[in-house]
Amino acid sequence: MLLSKGFEVEMYTGTPEGDIVGFSDQIVASLDGFVREPDQRHVEYTTAPLCCYDRLLCALVRPRQQLRQYLKSLGHYTLIPGSTLSLGGSGRFYCSDPNNPYYCYIETTYGTKVVTASIHINVGISDPEILMRACRLVRMEAPLYLALSASSPFLDGKTTGYHSTRWGMFPKTPCDVPLFESHRHFIQWTEQQLAAGTMFNVRHLWTSVRPNGNRRPYDLNRLELRICDLMVDPIALLAVMALLEARLIQLIHDPSLDPLEISTIPANNRSAELIALTDANEVAAAESSLDAQLRHWQDGRLILARDWIEELYQEVWPVAKKHGFSCFLSPIKKILREGNTASQWLQLHAVGVDPRQVMIQAIQSMAEQESLLEDQLCQSLVP
Repeated sequence: MLLSKGFEVEMYTGTPEGDIVGFSDQIVASLDGFVREPDQRHVEYTTAPLCCYDRLLCALVRPRQQLRQYLKSLGHYTLIPGSTLSLGGSGRFYCSDPNNPYYCYIETTYGTKVVTASIHINVGISDPEILMRACRLVRMEAPLYLALSASSPFLDGKTTGYHSTRWGMFPKTPCDVPLFESHRHFIQWTEQQLAAGTMFNVRHLWTSVRPNGNRRPYDLNRLELRICDLMVDPIALLAVMALLEARLIQLIHDPSLDPLEISTIPANNRSAELIALTDANEVAAAESSLDAQLRHWQDGRLILARDWIEELYQEVWPVAKKHGFSCFLSPIKKILREGNTASQWLQLHAVGVDPRQVMIQAIQSMAEQESLLEDQLCQSLVP
């Protein structure tokens, strides 16, 4: 039985030359399924919870095609890949709704550090204790998903030293988030943060992964992986989803995969040590993605991100094969072989291609791939 799953997709709009221009007011007013972000230069759409990967692929592509057509009606505008303001504009926040107190709080507190585009991956898990266990495991392995998805090496037309500038500068909030030992622990901790003002509301938990649901923190039904940069290649994105789903299915059938249970880090301070370990791994993955040197949560050994991903791939492949989605997992090997978006862009930059030309090429490639996928797949799947 496959798990239900979906994506929240944040994307910039702008010109074919890579300059980001905000149209969120018009888009949200004119197109169903799109919502504002705090800054008007990007918008978000969410796919419905689906189990079938074929239908999920179409659900990723079709809204982008609709958005592209709408942008054309406004002028010579398009969608922009990447997870940061790659070619400029980080000096000013353009609030999309000045009457929204949460948006105003975000603008005042964080500025343009949060004006990023990302992919949030949601996977349905209804049992709250299994969900907490899943969050513990995925938080330990979240840096691997960042390494696969990194797509923000530029900011304001310059390289930054990061493969994921987005995650390198994004304000993780609150500063200290524990490994939740139970649903009750999560409820009590959230209530304490709200009372103390370290969280503005229940949405104001900005970590690599969090439990989510219809009435947080009490009514929970899904894991939300928030660390990933924007992946505009739907096939690659589905591969990341397949890796995550296979790992979660493995955990559901083998509860001993819980890091609090099987890590060899001394038990008397295990939770705090694991948090410090994965926080450091997130920093390393933001800087070097697939080539980052990480420490494994099981025993603290040093391991390259790409080698850890390869190990995980081999471990979960039989799970994906048994459940019939191994073909969607296999593109992980291509990412390991050819590099993620950030590394490909940086390779072009290293041979003299300036960031604007890199972005122009990426904009064209994204549009061509989406058109091909929409023509080949969606018409037979969605009426």
